[in-house]
Amino acid sequence: MVEAGLALACTPAVLARRISVDGLEHLEAATAASRPGGVLVLTAHFGNWELAGLMGPLYGVSMATVIRPLDSPLLDRLARRLRVSTGVEMIDKREAFRAVTEALRRRQLVAILLDQNASRSEGVFVPFFGRPASTSRGLALLSLRTGTPILPVFMHREPDGRHHLVIEPAIPAPPRGALSASIEELTAACASRIEATVRRWPEQWLWLHRRWRTRPVGETTRA
Repeated sequence: MVEAGLALACTPAVLARRISVDGLEHLEAATAASRPGGVLVLTAHFGNWELAGLMGPLYGVSMATVIRPLDSPLLDRLARRLRVSTGVEMIDKREAFRAVTEALRRRQLVAILLDQNASRSEGVFVPFFGRPASTSRGLALLSLRTGTPILPVFMHREPDGRHHLVIEPAIPAPPRGALSASIEELTAACASRIEATVRRWPEQWLWLHRRWRTRPVGETTRA
């Protein structure tokens, strides 16, 4: 019953009334420039990010999202059922690289939320609100390895309760060089786009976890 109600509430007609969209031309440009045909979407736990995932099907584009399974198996099963019922494919981050590359070959949009703390083995330190923040290098690595553009997309709530989806221009690929340096530069550019969005609507960044938990060697945790 819950899934049926969600599907009914998220019909294209209802979404069109509740959501305005800017920047579709950036999506078209990124799709045309993509080597595999799909597009990597940079986003965050910002605004109604779950609702943002429904916009792909609304415009006839297949969506997939890289997720970390919830710690509670019961809640994880419920969340997966709700998300899949709206037509969004779920990709487990533990097996993401192969699944994402296959999704890109199918010309899907693949969304990755990049505002979480990353472990030292998975992350690279880049500036975020004036402090080094360990940020997953996976998005940048996927982009550089596959020739796929990274398209920043964020949803925010308007004062009247409607939602506004903003599709920004793709993040330019860094000049060719050492892979590690390119990953760091591209990840820093992604973090900068997230920071700019949070600074504009700080009350809509729905993230309470310890973003700066992993620290560079020799520095202690402060937040």
